[in-house]
Amino acid sequence: MTFYDGQYPFYPTSRQSYIFSVSIIIVICTFLAFALIFLSILPGIRGKGRVFWFFRVLLSLFIGVVIVVVNFTSDWEIGSTNANTTYKSFTTEKVNAKIGLHVGLSGINVTLIGMPVNQLNETINYNERFTWQMGRNYDDTFYNALVRGLPNPILYIAEKFTYGSPCSLLVQYRISGQYASITMWVAFCTWIISNILFCLPVSVYGGYMMIITGAFMIFSLISFATVRLSPMCEIHFADAILETRFGGSFWLTLATGILCFIIAFTVIAMHIFCPDKLKLVFLLDEDDADEDDEVVPAYKNPAFVDEENNIFSISLHQRT
Repeated sequence: MTFYDGQYPFYPTSRQSYIFSVSIIIVICTFLAFALIFLSILPGIRGKGRVFWFFRVLLSLFIGVVIVVVNFTSDWEIGSTNANTTYKSFTTEKVNAKIGLHVGLSGINVTLIGMPVNQLNETINYNERFTWQMGRNYDDTFYNALVRGLPNPILYIAEKFTYGSPCSLLVQYRISGQYASITMWVAFCTWIISNILFCLPVSVYGGYMMIITGAFMIFSLISFATVRLSPMCEIHFADAILETRFGGSFWLTLATGILCFIIAFTVIAMHIFCPDKLKLVFLLDEDDADEDDEVVPAYKNPAFVDEENNIFSISLHQRT
């Protein structure tokens, strides 16, 4: 990237994928390691319980990785538009480009991709990250973008989220994003507790805790969705308007929350109507559970039995 007149910017370009960041890759690799560890002990499980245990572990790890990953993604809300707009400050040159906005729980990503990519003797392909998470000031990030001389469309969108902007988008998204992130971490804690309860004889309580996990995920979605209830500023680029909609992370969280409810109600229904099948799914030993109700036959050596009968008959003969 260069300034106008061939001058380079003072700071290097900071580009980060709006979907796959380093944090997301670390989380996914961690859960994949857990999956490999659990699958390595799969051959040691006997009978039909092996299949049920396999699907139970995969479903549980899928729910856990979704709960953690969506805290770091930037596609809770997305939008894009094609526009013919000015490219740099202090110049009237325009470019045809696709402008995108990707909103996450802790910041936004603004993309600018030329159509075609090579225009004005430059490669127009930008992906800039602006954060408001704890410990970072959004206005400082925006000021650094000004110093670096980023293209006008990126600065125009980023300015809408500054504290001084009359749109107040930063306050709306920052508060809703923080509450959504907190509830997602609470859902992660309840997910851990539910897995612990599923490993105990009281597996039905794991189902109850799974309901709480799904409920907190739904609360997170409600918290983020409330931002759209307030009036939103329109982002114009000449005749084009950049409109946003819920993105992949939002719908993935919704689907995972519904999956938690399905699993929970299935476990509770099995506990009521077919507890024996529930014991099979969670690898509970039926013999151990019913050992007080069953009489286990004991083995006796026939020689000792004959000897006891002879002694008993002799004692009766002596009495008579």
